[in-house]
Amino acid sequence: MQREMLDHSRESMHALVHKRLADQGRATVERVAEGLVNPLYYFDLEAIGQILATIRRQPDVSYVVVYSPDGDVLHDGSQDIMSFGQAMDDPFAAAALAARAPLVQFDEHVLDIAVPISLADERLGGLRVGYSLQNVAADEQAANEILSRSLEEISGRHLQGVTLSLAGLVLLGVALSLLAQRALVRPIRQLAGYAREIETGNFNVDVADSRRRDEIGDLVRTFRRMSESIRRHDRDVRRMAYTDALTGLSNRLAFREVLDQRLIESGGAARGLALLFADIDDFKRVNDTLGHDAGDEVLVQFSERIRDTVERFGGGATLSRFGGDEFVILLEGDERGQHLRETASLLAGVLVEELSRPIVVRERPVHLGISVGITLFPDDAGGATALMKNGDIAMYQAKVAGKNCYRFYSRAMDQAVERRVQLEQDLRGAWDRGELTLAYQPVFDMRANRLVGAEVLLRWQHPKHGMVAPSVFIEVAEQGGLIETLGPQVLRIACRDAVRWRTECGQPDALFLAVNVSPRQLRGGDFAAQVEEILAGTGHPPSLLHLELTETAVIGDELRVSGLLGRLRARGVKVWLDDFGTGFSGLSHLRRVPIDGVKIDRSFIAEALRNPDDLALTTAIIAMAHSLGMTVVAEGVETEGQADLLRERGCDYAQGYWLGHPMPLEDLIALCR
Repeated sequence: MQREMLDHSRESMHALVHKRLADQGRATVERVAEGLVNPLYYFDLEAIGQILATIRRQPDVSYVVVYSPDGDVLHDGSQDIMSFGQAMDDPFAAAALAARAPLVQFDEHVLDIAVPISLADERLGGLRVGYSLQNVAADEQAANEILSRSLEEISGRHLQGVTLSLAGLVLLGVALSLLAQRALVRPIRQLAGYAREIETGNFNVDVADSRRRDEIGDLVRTFRRMSESIRRHDRDVRRMAYTDALTGLSNRLAFREVLDQRLIESGGAARGLALLFADIDDFKRVNDTLGHDAGDEVLVQFSERIRDTVERFGGGATLSRFGGDEFVILLEGDERGQHLRETASLLAGVLVEELSRPIVVRERPVHLGISVGITLFPDDAGGATALMKNGDIAMYQAKVAGKNCYRFYSRAMDQAVERRVQLEQDLRGAWDRGELTLAYQPVFDMRANRLVGAEVLLRWQHPKHGMVAPSVFIEVAEQGGLIETLGPQVLRIACRDAVRWRTECGQPDALFLAVNVSPRQLRGGDFAAQVEEILAGTGHPPSLLHLELTETAVIGDELRVSGLLGRLRARGVKVWLDDFGTGFSGLSHLRRVPIDGVKIDRSFIAEALRNPDDLALTTAIIAMAHSLGMTVVAEGVETEGQADLLRERGCDYAQGYWLGHPMPLEDLIALCR
């Protein structure tokens, strides 16, 4: 009897603990994997790190890994991501990578749960979480030891009674049976019932306390404490898994469960739903200029304003923070008609108005805004994934429309996204197909009225769409990472062309070449070594190369960029700050980053003859730059009056359609001659 009870208890407890840990872990990992779809699709490592930090803080979690479809580590939940790019080589890696559905593997030390992550039919990678089994094994061992000691002591006492009197064997046997039923079997059966409740996910079972002072009482009290610990652990896990740590709002996982439930409830009822995707405009500017701590303060204040607005609006709306600077609001309507659309439009308008007011952070007013995308159920989509995708698309269109506004989702937006994706695919092979060419816009010395250099510009002649505007395909190249390939190609060919047109013009030591540099080029790889290699390979003089970069390429990483640009300037390369006057903190960059000159943005030049403010700003920029020993170039000179005005104000160089349109290499050589 003792052996049977020990074996039964050991097997029951082992099966209970391992199955519960596996089920709970699998459910948690699947929810987290759903939350990683968008960040993994957009390769947002910061958002991935925030989600992984939540699950990594759970007790008994040994490791967390987000991996690519090839099995390379993309994120391990740490701040530095020391294992980024390394191949998974543990015993569970091969099976996890091959799995097309959630997979649970374990050995005596760890329970490994792998969940693939996909968007539509495209596999983005996967998530693996390892739970340590050491504490579980220790708890099982302790419980089994307590039970074993209890049974041994009880058996010993009762066997002594049996040996004292053989005459009363039958009577004593009956008494022992009744005693065992009451003292052993009944408490153990009760504990087994509690264990089954916990196994089914009911962590709120109330284990009755025992006043017994024997080992069975100790076992009951131990089981009671273990049940309370599991209940507290479940509450903590759910709170961490479903609550945003910074704002206290529900997070993506909690919102998805609420949305799924509302869709099920609305399936058979004439009631619609509206999703409002709200994203803070230019929030990155706050982090880059004031720091991430100030950014957190802005997020907290924004979330409080949004929460207050939604609560005043009423209607039982559900508010969640999806991570970063993105918030989502779920509205429920009484009908599927115009009423819900008007309600969502009214709430979005109030949000835009409320959040356009400045926020005071560290005694400094910060002016931001909010872009809101709205999608409706069942008009726009019938499923949660499609609704969330449509809301994200609508929010992006609000940003494209000028920010600080709201837009409803429409089928045409899907077509715009598809066109953008197709444009990116076409751009990938455009250079090899000969569709991309270089044009050169001449730059003139305003005092001597002579050609002093040219800015290289990239042009794309699409076989179907014709000439694609640079503002369109350069943005596509930036977001798709193609600029890191196109940038060096443009620089290499432009340097080779510049050597030729200087030679044919008879000015081998004059006429500079100006090349635009993308922020991604500066932040990816060794840009300085890349430029040095191109200059050496083409024979282009470093002193005649002018690199033009915008403030967005500098802010947030001034120390590293200053070192990189300083290395190039030591070789003789000139550095220019493009679009000067339109940035967030241009004056500070003139002090912290080595700069040789500034280019006045064309928006000031266009109105300089009609707007006294633009004229004053242009004059001030020229005077300030000259006082710092910098050269000034004016962009967008399109009339003779503008040129005369700039010459009077002492502007050094100018470029624009009045002075010369962007032209092929041969035309530039002819102009130079």
